[in-house]
Amino acid sequence: MESHTDFPPQLPEDDVAAIDELGNIHEVLRREIGKVIIGQEQVIEQLAICLFAKGHALLMGVPGLAKTLLVSSVAQTFDLTFNRIQFTPDLMPADITGTDIIQESGAGGRREFEFIKGPVFSHMVLADEINRAPAKTQSAMLEAMQENKVTVLGKTYSLPSPFFVLATQNPIEQEGTYPLPEAQLDRFMFLIEVDYPSLEEETRIARETTGGHSTPLEKLIDGPKILACQQLVRRLPVPEHVYQAAVRLVRKTRPGQADTPAWVNDSVAWGAGPRAVQYLILGAKSRAALRGSYMASLEDLEAIAPAVLNHRVITNFNAESQGMNSKKIVERLIRESREE
Repeated sequence: MESHTDFPPQLPEDDVAAIDELGNIHEVLRREIGKVIIGQEQVIEQLAICLFAKGHALLMGVPGLAKTLLVSSVAQTFDLTFNRIQFTPDLMPADITGTDIIQESGAGGRREFEFIKGPVFSHMVLADEINRAPAKTQSAMLEAMQENKVTVLGKTYSLPSPFFVLATQNPIEQEGTYPLPEAQLDRFMFLIEVDYPSLEEETRIARETTGGHSTPLEKLIDGPKILACQQLVRRLPVPEHVYQAAVRLVRKTRPGQADTPAWVNDSVAWGAGPRAVQYLILGAKSRAALRGSYMASLEDLEAIAPAVLNHRVITNFNAESQGMNSKKIVERLIRESREE
């Protein structure tokens, strides 16, 4: 990716002040969550970028890496309603969306159907171990994630705003898990990989989390403020060369295109769609704003590209036989784009 210096349009003074405030909120948020979560600074930042870009996030890692604790900690610092759904093989779609039940109404004992809302009716929903449930139940989240509404027995119900789905997933090779359908994976703006802690971090975990003391977290930001920040992120200017870089990067993930590298044609079954371009730009804007910048840059784009693209690039048998996975393909594409 070439380096450019584009002069963005002048931001209104109110937006400049709001970006400065958002940068301060981000720092306070990281410190507050750091009281409970040891390490995982990059994961925390990616989660914040996704939320302020109005996206949904999928956290993937083996059990025991504090994925659930991280999401619940974020919920505590956001002054929003929060529900946790534990996905299991016997979970039904109605257990997520809600259903109509017969209730008696009035003195005459007249019976009417009344809709009882499910746990998806919350500002923030933790779909815990989402790949423990089969595809039919997983798909109950699709309409909610894309449209901020659910349809039950022909009636449509709006969800609260803002609305976030933060899902956790165990590696699909583990026993008792079901791969998420590609259509549902595409609804997640970010796939955030949660890795093992370092030696120093794990020592701190052993020392600081095995006593009787628990740390309460402060509520730092409410719903109206989050909505205002999301609108601010969308107003952040993007230089033309960053738009072009995002489009070129996504197009190179698609086999059979004129500008696709030969090695991608040999390794990829299908690549990312236009939604990936939208998420790359929104993610770059959000990262810039959270870092107090007034314009999205190529550095912002490269930093969030793996989280956007890794789950949207599907490898073929040839790649798998050579030990090539989506993560390695995206890393190589970013590296080659940087050298252009």
